Amino acid sequence: MSPTQSVPVLTANGFEDMRWGLVPQWAKSMNTGYTMINAMAETLTEKRTYSGPLHNQRCLVPASGFYEWLQTDDGKVPYYFHLKSREVFAFAGLYVVRKDSESHELKSFTIITTQANEVVQPVHNRMPVILTPEDEKVWLSPDLTEPEDVLGVLRPYEAADLDVYVVSRDVSNARNNKPELIQRVAA
Repeated sequence: MSPTQSVPVLTANGFEDMRWGLVPQWAKSMNTGYTMINAMAETLTEKRTYSGPLHNQRCLVPASGFYEWLQTDDGKVPYYFHLKSREVFAFAGLYVVRKDSESHELKSFTIITTQANEVVQPVHNRMPVILTPEDEKVWLSPDLTEPEDVLGVLRPYEAADLDVYVVSRDVSNARNNKPELIQRVAA
């Protein structure tokens, strides 16, 4: 998935298609969302864009892995991170629902990031929050509406459970969408 694409995310009400790139209620333009693809876990309660949705607009973003790029002398090199088990997992996310100037409803989301673990750190200083199945239940619970009830699940994923390798630079073009993009290539 790439920023601004619509993808299925799981809310307390079930799966819904939403645009990746949060467009907050106060934004004058729907294009604002492109810059809000990620939100830092450490500052969620401090930013009005995220503090409201943190109470009751939390979501899970299903994934099989994620990419990060390392800047080298030869350009940016993409790395693919995934669970060693190859299981599908969920990123922690927040969403908003708003109407555009023509009263069309737009649902958009952001993925929450945290400090990188030991596997991700050599490539990037942050990583998306990957939730364990137990933490997914906490994150989606409609009964937990206070930030302090859910913030504890926003931590780096266990490094021993992640694998990483270099993939094709073709992944850098959002128009490319093929299974080969997650295959290992020579570094």
